[in-house]
Amino acid sequence: MKKHLLILLYILSVFNLAVAQKNANRPKLAVLNLDTHGFSLEPRTAGNITRVELEKLELFDIMDKYDIDYLLDKDIQQTDNCFGKLCLVEIGKKIKADKMLTGTIEMINDRIVITLRLIDVATASVEKTQIMDFINVKNQMSEMISITLRKMFGLSFDQAVHDQLTKIDAFTTTVNAPDVDKVNLNGPRMGVAFFTGENAKRIKAPETVGGLDISPVMFQFGYQLEAQYIGEGNFQALAEFIPMLTGLDQGKAIPSITVLNGLRENRLGLEFAFGPTFLLTRRAEGFYDAANEWRLANTWNTSVNGPNPYPIIKRLDSRGTLGISTGFIFAAGKTFRSGRLNIPVNIYFRPNSREGSQYGISFGFNTSSLKKNK
Repeated sequence: MKKHLLILLYILSVFNLAVAQKNANRPKLAVLNLDTHGFSLEPRTAGNITRVELEKLELFDIMDKYDIDYLLDKDIQQTDNCFGKLCLVEIGKKIKADKMLTGTIEMINDRIVITLRLIDVATASVEKTQIMDFINVKNQMSEMISITLRKMFGLSFDQAVHDQLTKIDAFTTTVNAPDVDKVNLNGPRMGVAFFTGENAKRIKAPETVGGLDISPVMFQFGYQLEAQYIGEGNFQALAEFIPMLTGLDQGKAIPSITVLNGLRENRLGLEFAFGPTFLLTRRAEGFYDAANEWRLANTWNTSVNGPNPYPIIKRLDSRGTLGISTGFIFAAGKTFRSGRLNIPVNIYFRPNSREGSQYGISFGFNTSSLKKNK
């Protein structure tokens, strides 16, 4: 037991020595306050945030703020308004720092502009300068300072988060809209539907035999009600409600409503969704005779011909009764952005092995409408 304890103490000693040696090789850096303009962020708070983010980079031996205050109190040195190079070099020499980091965070034209400067105390020169501007999301100040520091020292950062904090047309997430409870993207949709299989034949058939006497390629017009209920990282979960009229270009109005649930990728605006669709159509019971001709079930004379030997099915027929038919839709698309304007382009597929499938393409226009937490 004693042997194991000695081994453990030896390992801890070696580890602590390695950490101390590593820190000893790093330049000693001090961060005082950062100058702030245009919003309520205090200079001391801005300095504390910067100090924490610098610690995470593990590039410097960051001086503790209490040690700095102790060393400067003996010289009665005021640091509240010390943002310039001459002042910082003087303080750096007194606290024996190798580097000093200072900067400004200000609001300019509703953009947050962060300027950071790394000063070398020995040469009294500005070693590095980094300027970045972000959208006005004050709750993400730590992330903004982190990105600015990483760019300053040539380190990698999350490009998706960078885009969400710098580009006005980036997709809305909890990064660039932290107070948002739900995001509604509502707007018109229009496109073309293509019908195949038996449904296409029934659509083209004359009305005298129960067809619609129109083309199986039809224009669609509707409206999309969209609710994004989760927005985390690079993805958003969303629900879509799409009432639609089909066939208006051919004098028909076939109403439907589709309910989709899916995911959207934030960086590229790609999305995939699926869900049920409900159509209001006329359908009738009938059968296909020996010549493969569609006939209504009530046209079979049982007293003359005996029991009907053909299977009775229910399908699209303009002579039938109105009812709701169902299907399932798989959809994919991409949303293009221009400022706050969304231009979604989608393709969809409704499979039906018995009656024929439906394909479609649609596009539309909408703008973001945010509901904030109360």
